[in-house]
Amino acid sequence: MRKTVGYISFATLMFSLMEIALKLAGGAFDPIQLNLIRFAIGGLVLLPIALRALKKQHRRLNWQDLRLFGLTGFVCVIISMTLYQLAIVYSPAATVAVLFSCNPVFALIFSYLILHERLGRANIISVVISVIGLLVIVNPTHIKNVVGLTLAVTSALTFGLYSIISRYGSQKRDLNGIVMTCFTFLTGTVELFVIVMLTHVPAIGRAMGQVSFLKQFVNIPVIHNISWQYVPLLFFIGVCVTGGGFAFYFLAMETSDVSTASLVFFIKPALAPILAALILGETITVPTIVGIVIILLGSVVTFMGNRSKSVRSEMGKPVYPEKEQSETDDSLVDKVKGLNSNFEDED
Repeated sequence: MRKTVGYISFATLMFSLMEIALKLAGGAFDPIQLNLIRFAIGGLVLLPIALRALKKQHRRLNWQDLRLFGLTGFVCVIISMTLYQLAIVYSPAATVAVLFSCNPVFALIFSYLILHERLGRANIISVVISVIGLLVIVNPTHIKNVVGLTLAVTSALTFGLYSIISRYGSQKRDLNGIVMTCFTFLTGTVELFVIVMLTHVPAIGRAMGQVSFLKQFVNIPVIHNISWQYVPLLFFIGVCVTGGGFAFYFLAMETSDVSTASLVFFIKPALAPILAALILGETITVPTIVGIVIILLGSVVTFMGNRSKSVRSEMGKPVYPEKEQSETDDSLVDKVKGLNSNFEDED
C-alpha cells in the first residue's frame, strides 16, 4: 500500500507540474521543438521498462504493432500534444491543466461512439457535471482567449480519442499500457521529426510562409538552445515529468488497480492551479475556482463508479445490475409468453 501511495503521489506531482515546466521552457524553445524533445526523452526513459514487460510476456513486436504505434503516435504526439503545447503558449498554465484533465470525459464519449461500450449511470452523471465545470471556466458569454481555450479543449478531446484507440489496440494486440505508451512516444517522435525536417525544405517553407497561421511553423528548430544552461530544465521535463510521471502512473496501476491509479488525474485539476499560482504567480479567478470544484465533483463521481464496478467484478456480481435486472425481467416476460402460447396451443 505504501508503494502505491508513493507512486500515485509522485505521478500526481509530476503531472501537476507539467504545464508549469513547459511554460517556463516556452521562452527558450519553439513549442514544436519542445514537444519533439520531451517525447523523445520520455520514450527512452520508458523503453527499458517496456522491453522488460515484453520479455516477461514472451512477446515480440511485428509490423502490425508498428502500424498501431504509428496511428497512436500521430494522434497523441503530433495532434493532441502539439495542440496542448500551443495552448500553454496562449493560455495560463492553470487553465490548460484543468481543461486537459477533462480528457477522461471525452474518452468516455468516444468509448460509447466508437467501441459501443455501455455508459453507466455514474459515467453519464460525471460527463454532465464535468461539461458544466468546463462551461463555467470557459464562460462562452465572455470568451477573451478564444485561441488558447480552443487549443486546450481540442487537445483534451483528441487525447481522449487517443486513449480509446490505445485501449482498443492494446486489447486487440495484447500489449500492456507501458508498452503502448513507450512505443507511441517513440513512434510519434519519429513522425514529428520527419514533419519538422519537411519545414526546412525551401519549397515547402515558401508555401507555408504564404499562409498566415503557418508562418510560425517554417524552419522549426531541432537543437537550437540545447545547452548546459537548459539541461536541468529539459531533464526535468523529459525524464521526471514525461517519462517518470507515466512510469510511476503505470507502476501504481500494477500495484493497485486502474480506478485507484486514476486518482492522479482527479487530483491534478486542484493541485496544478495552486502550484501555478505559487511558482508562476498566476491569478486564479473565481469562475476558475468554481469550475475546478465542479470538475472535481465529477471526478469523484467517476472514481466512486469505477470503484463500485471493480468491487462488483471482484465479487462476481454484475457490473451493471440494472442491465442484468432488465435482462432478467425480459427473460421472465419471454417465459410467460411461452407458457401462454403453450396453453393456447393445448386449447
